[in-house]
Amino acid sequence: MSWKSRGVETSAKSVVSKKWTLLICIGCFCAGMLFSDRMSMPEIKGISRATEVEDENLKLVSEGCAPQTKGVKNEPKDIMGEVSRTHHAIQTLDKTISNLEMELAAARAAQESILNGSPVSDNVKIAGVKRKYLMVIGINTAFSSRKRRDSVRATWMPQGDKRKKLEEEKGIIIRFVIGHSATAGGILDRAIEAEDKKHGDFLRLEHVEGYLELSAKTKIYFATAVALWDADFYVKVDDDVHVNIATLGTTLVRHRSKSRIYVGCMKSGPVLAQKGVRYHEPEYWKFGEEGNKYFRHATGQLYAISNDLATYISINQHVLHKYANEDVSLGSWFIGLDVEHIDDRRLCCGTPPDCEWKAQAGNICVASFDWSCSGICKTVERIKEVHRRCGEGENALWSAEF
Repeated sequence: MSWKSRGVETSAKSVVSKKWTLLICIGCFCAGMLFSDRMSMPEIKGISRATEVEDENLKLVSEGCAPQTKGVKNEPKDIMGEVSRTHHAIQTLDKTISNLEMELAAARAAQESILNGSPVSDNVKIAGVKRKYLMVIGINTAFSSRKRRDSVRATWMPQGDKRKKLEEEKGIIIRFVIGHSATAGGILDRAIEAEDKKHGDFLRLEHVEGYLELSAKTKIYFATAVALWDADFYVKVDDDVHVNIATLGTTLVRHRSKSRIYVGCMKSGPVLAQKGVRYHEPEYWKFGEEGNKYFRHATGQLYAISNDLATYISINQHVLHKYANEDVSLGSWFIGLDVEHIDDRRLCCGTPPDCEWKAQAGNICVASFDWSCSGICKTVERIKEVHRRCGEGENALWSAEF
C-alpha cells in the first residue's frame, strides 16, 4: 500500500472519531442537565415552601403587633407616650406599696390595742369600711407624765362614754401618744399597759421613747394615725397645754375645703449653735451664718395638718430628715410643697389673765400655755384653774356643729 492511500485512511478515521466525540459530549451534557434538574427541584421547592411559611408567619406577627388600616401608613412609636405610661405605672406601684405600708401600720396598732385591752378603731373592726372623722388629736406624753395625763382627763379631755360619744357623734378621736421603753416589756411599759386597761385612751407607737427622738415620734404618730383613722385633720398637742376642743374643731372646719394646710402659731426663732443650751441645733451650719433664723414653722405646743400632708409624711417617712427640734423638723418637711401656712394666734394664748380676757371678749382661745415654760407652768396644780377661767364650757362641745 502506498503512503498516499495510508494517509487517506487515517484521515477518514479521524473525521469519524471527531464526529462521535462531539455527539458523545452533547449527549453527556444533556444527560447532566437532566440529572441536575431532577436533583435540584425538590430543594428549590423546599426553599419555596419554607419561604412561604416564613412570609405567612411574618404577616401574622405584623398583623398582631401593628394592625394596619387601609390607606394609613404606620407611624413611629410615640416615645413620650411610652414614657408617660411607664411613669404612671411606677406611680401606681408606689401608691400600692404606701397603702400596704399604712395597712400594716394599722394592723400593728390594732394588735397592740387588742393586747393592751384598748378599744379598737371602727376602721379596723369593719374590714373594707372606713369612716370619715373630723380630726384626730394626739396628746404627746412620756412615761413620767402620769399626773399630767390625769390632770388632762380631769379637765378638757372627755372620759368613758363621753369620749365614745365624741367619736361617734362629732367625729373627734383623742388619744395619748406614747411609744415603748428601751427595755421592751420593762416596768415602764407595764405601767402604761395597766393605765391603758383602765382608761383605754392610748395610741401606742412602734417607737423607742426619748427626748432627742421627738422628731421620729412625730413622724410615726402621723403615719400611724392616718393609717388607723381617715380624718380631715391630724392634731399634735403636748400634755401640758389646755385645749378647747369645740373651738379647735370650728377653727379647722373653716379650712376643710383646702387640701394641704398647716395650722399653728407660726414663728421663726434663732438657730442656736452653742452647745449645752436648750433647743441647741447640731446642724446649725445648714441654716447659713451664725445668728440666722429658722424658716417659718408652727410652734410645737399645738399644730394641725390636713389629711394630704399626714399621708405625705406617712408615704415618705423613711426619707424625711429629722432635726433636733420636732417643730423645726415638721416645718422642714413641707418646704418645697404647695402648702398653705395658716398663722392663728388663738392656738397659743397665754394662761390667765390673757386667755380669760379674750374669752370675756368673745374670742375664746383654742389653746393656752405659758411661753416661759413651753407649756402651763406647774401643769398639774394649775390646769384646773386655767380650765375654769378659760374653758369654753362642756355644752359648747356637744352643741357645736362641725
